[in-house]
Order: sequence, then C-alpha cells, then structure tokens
Amino acid sequence: MFHLIFAVPSFLVIARWLLPLGLPLWGKTALGALLIGASQYHLGCRLSSGSMFAPEFPRPVVILFNWAFGAILLLAALQLMLDFGTLVVILVLGKIVVEPEGLRYAIAGLAAVLAAIGVAAALRVPPLKDVEIVVHGLPTQFDGYRLIQLTDLHISRLYPARWVRAVVERANAAGADLIVVTGDFIDGSVAMRRADVEPLRQLHAPDGIYAIPGNHEYFFDYPAWMRHLGALGFRMLPNAHAVLSRDGADLVLAGVTDLSAPAAGQAGPDLDLALAGARRDVPVLLLDHQPKNARDAAALGVAIQLSGHTHGGMIRGLDQIVARANGGFVSGRYDVGGMTLYVSNGTALWPGFALRLGVPSELTRITLRAGR
Repeated sequence: MFHLIFAVPSFLVIARWLLPLGLPLWGKTALGALLIGASQYHLGCRLSSGSMFAPEFPRPVVILFNWAFGAILLLAALQLMLDFGTLVVILVLGKIVVEPEGLRYAIAGLAAVLAAIGVAAALRVPPLKDVEIVVHGLPTQFDGYRLIQLTDLHISRLYPARWVRAVVERANAAGADLIVVTGDFIDGSVAMRRADVEPLRQLHAPDGIYAIPGNHEYFFDYPAWMRHLGALGFRMLPNAHAVLSRDGADLVLAGVTDLSAPAAGQAGPDLDLALAGARRDVPVLLLDHQPKNARDAAALGVAIQLSGHTHGGMIRGLDQIVARANGGFVSGRYDVGGMTLYVSNGTALWPGFALRLGVPSELTRITLRAGR
C-alpha cells in the first residue's frame, strides 16, 4: 500500500501531462514506464537492503533516483496548478481552452531543474548557522557558552564517509564547548554503515560529545547502534542526564529516547526518569529528537529543548504540513511556555527523499546568554 501511494504522483503525471502530448504511442509507453519505475524507488531500496530506509545502490544511482522522484512530485504539483489555471480561464471565458503543448514541456523542464537544485542543496555540507538563546537563571559562568547541534545526519550511501568527514571538520573548527547530536545518525545497519560513521570518532569538544537516538536508529537494531555509537565516543543520554560544570556552576544536560521506541520494543521517552536526581535549581537543556512534546517539557521547567526530525519541512510550503504533524513546530526558534525550543532544519536528509527548496540544511552553533 505504501509503495502504491508513492506511485500516485506518477499516475497523475501520466494521465494529465503525458497522455495529452502529441508523442507516438511507443514514446508515451516508454516514458510512462520510466515514470512508474522512478516512483517505485523506495521499493527498490527495500529490495536492495531489506529496508526502504537504506538504499544500497551506488551513490550516483541514489542521487539520480532522488532527482527523478523529486521531479515527478514537482511536475505533478505544477500540472495540478496548470489544470486549475486552465479551469479558471474556461470559467471566465465560457468556452473550452486547451493547454498548449509547449507549456506542458515548459513545466516539465521547470520541474527537472527545480529537482536538480533541490538535490544539490540537500547534498551540500551545511554552513555554520549562529543562534543566540537567552536563558533566565543561567549562571554567569555559562554566559557565552557555545555548543554545536548536529541532527538528522542520515549517514548512508547518499551521505558517505567523505561527507561525514567534512561535517566533522567543520564542527570541530567551530570552537564550541560542547557538541550534541539529536538523533537520526544513520540509515542502515552497523555492518552496512561501519566505515561511513567512522569519521564521527574524530568529533571533539572540551565538555564532550553527547547524543540521543532518533527514530531511524530503531529501524536498524537499536541496541547494536547504541553500543557502536558509544564506542565511537558518544555519551548517549536515553532518558538520562549529565551535569556540565564550569567554575563551580552547573548546567543539566538531559536526553530522552524517541517516540517510536515502544514500537521497536524499547523504552519510550520519559523526561521524569531523565531528570531523576538532577538539581532543579539550575537550567535544564533537553535533547529530544522530535519537537512535538515540547509543551510537556516546558511544563516540567526545561529551559531549552533542542530537536530535529522535521528537516525543516524540506520544501517551502510543505513545511506547513510538516508542522501540523509535529505539534506546530517545524523550523527555528519557538517560545513554548517560557522555554526556548529550537528545531534544526537538519544536517542532512533521509536518502529516500533528499530535496531542499527554500529550507537550507544547517550546522547549528548555539551561544547561551544569561537572562536578566
């Protein structure tokens, strides 16, 4: 059923864009077959690795499929817009109007170009984005404290070791006191991704490297990934906390598991457990992969929540739909009951739909400021 749903845009393109064209039957048949084949990219991923979340094709093939799948989606949207515009013209003029064939070719070209731009934007090593967050009650010793947030790395055939190495170099050069990763490290098993994640071992910061799992870690043998990430130097915080100290002052760094954990037979997010034994008179910085529970965190007195998961919505306009599925949160800074929620657009993307238009990836450097 899932793969049939993914075929719907290609069926729309065939019915509303391809069939009216003046191409010979063999040309329409061949192009229609290509459209349906590209729409089944995720089925191909599943056949290649056993999971639709881990395409095990050569990287150029993964890039090509992402471009083709994105172009189909964009062409379907543009064709619907063209049909709507034609309908309006018909209603205004009171007579049948036929969409010019040249216009059909034009929107196909536009969809292809936009998809190429979107894939290129998705593949880049993200630039550094600076964000300042004022924290009321932050000890003066932590005023100016800097941390790097990485999230949604989705290390895979699309984001291999050389890309990871470039991200690590940029993160290390940012001069942060702390580095955190808010989930979705990988797409693939430990055996499939062992070499690609190895550059993460080189991450370093004075106060350490902390992380939490995202939903994708639960798709690929969660216990094995937690052990492997720990061996790479990450201090994992699954419903746990750590205390950061500076010149006699403390800051609590807490983390929770992902909402998808129970479906994989693992413990779901439990902020009460994460904060058990933590001082309540110092600010709490929470790592939670998904932002939708931010209001609950605010009610428990969390000062800052860092999240990812949404990828910022990936495409301007689509972000509003993504926000509705995530408690109204999709990208950037939010004031939630006195707590600051920051939702990163993500360092990378799921290789099953790697397209960014108007929603850039980011490597976030957050500076904490003491509030008065």
